[in-house]
Amino acid sequence: MRVKTGVVRRQFHKKVLKAAKGYWMTRSKRYKVAAEAVLHAGQYAYNGRRIRRRDMRKLWIIRINAALKEFQTSYSVFIKKLKDNKIEINRKMLSEMAIKEPATFKAIFTSLK
Repeated sequence: MRVKTGVVRRQFHKKVLKAAKGYWMTRSKRYKVAAEAVLHAGQYAYNGRRIRRRDMRKLWIIRINAALKEFQTSYSVFIKKLKDNKIEINRKMLSEMAIKEPATFKAIFTSLK
């Protein structure tokens, strides 16, 4: 007796078409086109997550550098001094301090000299 894939295939197609909901023209209606679009979308989403991390790090560095203008020093010199003094605060926290708690940021800077 032959086993047909009717129900299973239908479920899979529905899953793909649901994921492609809102896509442009046949990308949301035809399985073959939708399946390809969903694969590409997944790849773009994966890459986007990596790019977001990169962008956030860039943003933190820009914020820290802007806060250091007040002290007439550059980001690279500041990071070097932090490393030399074995102060391990990540860039995200430094950025938050520079914006929300300038007094704490200033205290960290003055402790480096």
